[in-house]
Amino acid sequence: MAASDLPRFQVLIDGEWRDPASGKWLASINPATEEAWCEIPNCQQDDVDAAVEAAYAALDGPWRDMQPTERGQILIRLADALPDHAARLAEFEVADAGKNLTESTNFMTFCARFFRFYGELADKVSGETFATPFPGIQAFTHRVPVGVVAAVIPWNNPLWLLSMKLGPAIAGGNTCVIKPSELCATPIIEIVRLMHDVAEIPRGVINLVTGEGEPCGRVLTSHPKVSKVAFTGGPETARHIVANTAHNLAETTLELGGKSPVIVFDDADLDNAVQNVIGGVFAGSSGQSCVAGSRALVQRSIFDEFVDRLVAAAEALKVGDPRSADSQMGPLASLAQVERCEQAVAGAVEAGAELRTGGRRPPGLAKGYYFAPTILTIPNQDFEIARTELFGPVLVALPFDDEAEAIRLANDTQFGLAAGFFTTNLGRAMRLSKAVRAGIQWINTYRLGAPMAQIGGFGDSGKSREGGIAAMHEYTKPVTVWINTNV
Repeated sequence: MAASDLPRFQVLIDGEWRDPASGKWLASINPATEEAWCEIPNCQQDDVDAAVEAAYAALDGPWRDMQPTERGQILIRLADALPDHAARLAEFEVADAGKNLTESTNFMTFCARFFRFYGELADKVSGETFATPFPGIQAFTHRVPVGVVAAVIPWNNPLWLLSMKLGPAIAGGNTCVIKPSELCATPIIEIVRLMHDVAEIPRGVINLVTGEGEPCGRVLTSHPKVSKVAFTGGPETARHIVANTAHNLAETTLELGGKSPVIVFDDADLDNAVQNVIGGVFAGSSGQSCVAGSRALVQRSIFDEFVDRLVAAAEALKVGDPRSADSQMGPLASLAQVERCEQAVAGAVEAGAELRTGGRRPPGLAKGYYFAPTILTIPNQDFEIARTELFGPVLVALPFDDEAEAIRLANDTQFGLAAGFFTTNLGRAMRLSKAVRAGIQWINTYRLGAPMAQIGGFGDSGKSREGGIAAMHEYTKPVTVWINTNV
């Protein structure tokens, strides 16, 4: 099929669906087939400028005077509509990013919970009153929108990560320009269509541009009328975004990557630990998750047994067509991701790591960006593969002797996003929760989440927090009002 014959999606600017002003398009590749299946606009500066101007103008339109309860109802209408559109939205995630269809469909319920949570929270964020040292003078604060929010969304869990940004942004009265990854734009386009058609959001409040980081992402994040950038992705891209915001002094919320440790002690329920370690790194997104538990720190007395059990569980996983009901792992999102994993594993083996399983593309899959579940054992954490976020189905395992060493190994990283602890010793678990520097921690489980829980990390895992009531303070600013009652 010629590129010009592919279905084409449009962007939404000031309430209108448009082709790119430049006439430039990008082909989207299905990772399971390696074939282009649609085209998206490759927006340039003119499109970005128009989208930001529309969002900026909407701040002073009817949206400004809309009551918080009314803003919340928009998000609740979207949450109500999602179940009826879940199958279609999931299909777009599968076609664009190779996500497992079952997981993606289930995630629509998760997204709806986030939109509903912030819809119900919209009228519950308040200021405060305080005593003043001046006779007859009273004072209070109330919270106002930050302004135009640039929401930059990655390709691995686009709809859920959008809900974490768009929910508090809309509830707080902001306007938005959304830029999805060019690798997975169509599900974002479709949910924006749903907001426009079903949730009845006012014109210009939500705008959508698609395209590559240069120039689309750069122009958006450095635009003088953008007041906040909310980004999920890798730390290197985040550094570019922070540099861009030097031009507009926009506030930033950065939820970045990780090299998350899962610590397994010899008193743990090993069946439960195996299940959660495997699910935490391989399930659903094929390791393409910012919280993937990609470092298994296992107490030496059970190390050999536990790794054997991990290998058996990994080899039992069904890798294949993400649309198949029995498939547990689909492809990676791009050929570049596959090649990155191959090179990292080969380099680790050359440096002395033992490859226990995987490390290659699975046999029997002639097409698709597949990579087998991979487990390596290493004697220490000096290996590059133990420090680099691969964003793929690769787990490194290494032994530790005692609790102090486990903590040292867990913290010996530039990341600090997530961690898992497997032990039946409650006192130890509580000590670890304070000693390990990770913003999201699980004890005897992994990868649970809910809209009322905050998400965020330390170091190269980002700053600020998403999720929870506190996120509303990330998308609003306090204004202090002084009143002279003597007049």
